Amino acid sequence: MRQIPVDTANATVMVAKAPQPKVKDRRTGEIAIDKDGVTLMTVEVMFSTPEEVEILKLTVPQPGVSEDLTMGTPVALTGLVASAWENEFNGQKRHGIAFRAVAVTSLAAGASKPKAA
Repeated sequence: MRQIPVDTANATVMVAKAPQPKVKDRRTGEIAIDKDGVTLMTVEVMFSTPEEVEILKLTVPQPGVSEDLTMGTPVALTGLVASAWENEFNGQKRHGIAFRAVAVTSLAAGASKPKAA
């Protein structure tokens, strides 16, 4: 599947929904892992450019997700790519664009510092 790099230079990106484990099978609750056995996470972000705003659902390996990502946290996306997909289920064809990133890193001030109690 062809992966197309996504330019984030002129975009403002912030978390729209906190990271969650990516579910491979909704019926069984099985969590998705990559070919190396790393758990995959789903992170929804607001991707805003001067022309438009979209909510993107990203797949990111768990080690690439910053801790304490909450709604509204400004983030940087490393290695963001888009891939077209298509499948058929119960005789109906579906298609879309999947987004994957190597990392989602918090840009919030003090994000890497421990929080005081």
